[in-house]
Amino acid sequence: MSNVSVISGKSSEELARKLSKKIKANLVKSSVRVFPDGESKITLSGKISKKKSIVVQSIYPPVDTNLLQALSLISKARETSSQVIAVIPYLGYARQDREFLSGEIVTMKVLAKLFKGAGASKIIAVDIHSTIGFKYFTIKSQNVTAIPNLVKYFKKLSLKNPLIVSPDQGGKERAKEFAKEFGLEYIALHKKRDKKNGKVQIKTKNADEVIGRDLILVDDMISTGGSIINATQFLKKQKCRRVYVACTHALLMNDAEKKIRKSGVTKIVSANTIPGKTSVVDVSDTIAKAIV
Repeated sequence: MSNVSVISGKSSEELARKLSKKIKANLVKSSVRVFPDGESKITLSGKISKKKSIVVQSIYPPVDTNLLQALSLISKARETSSQVIAVIPYLGYARQDREFLSGEIVTMKVLAKLFKGAGASKIIAVDIHSTIGFKYFTIKSQNVTAIPNLVKYFKKLSLKNPLIVSPDQGGKERAKEFAKEFGLEYIALHKKRDKKNGKVQIKTKNADEVIGRDLILVDDMISTGGSIINATQFLKKQKCRRVYVACTHALLMNDAEKKIRKSGVTKIVSANTIPGKTSVVDVSDTIAKAIV
């Protein structure tokens, strides 16, 4: 792509580099200096295109810092480029897409104004938690999925009679899509929360189909890993074989990776929307298709 620059935010350096190679764009790097009071000062190095800029910056923890840096990069790009595409691989605040309790602020509404105000022409996210949040955006918005990329990775593994499993009913559609792409069957577990103590128990009946099989637990994101741990412990009792975890966004807060492995998971596989040890699946080709 001639006359296009990819501006790399600090939270998505590797992904920005891969994307710039895929679309043959000029890479503009950013360096960040954080002052003792927590303020960030961003400096760009490279030439920004007059025609089109693509800002790549994931909004994972520290969420507010990465959000402000994303908006700052968009604003700077807009000073030069006539079109600015904001690629936000992991879009923080996507779970705050409606007023669940009276008085709650719908933060996705605020984000919609901020991205437009900063100068973004379009926003692209990967496996956004819920597309409901995009209804507040007046600029173009697009959600792309990492499922085909994740499936491709798992197809290379030597799995024994694999079965796709959703840890709860809420992720049923995702597991169904994953299974369809893979050409496999899927099941979704039933969870029940105790109203008195808040503890979650899995109430799935007839889980005989997991016996002796390798399982792939599928989720869009893993934060503390509670759902995955509960599901793994339940499935191991049902005498399944190995349990793998496939997710797009591995936040893995509060030592979650260690806890998940301890529960009996063989391997956690995630996309590079959030860089880390588990992010072995590259989604730059999927993002590139959305840009073209």
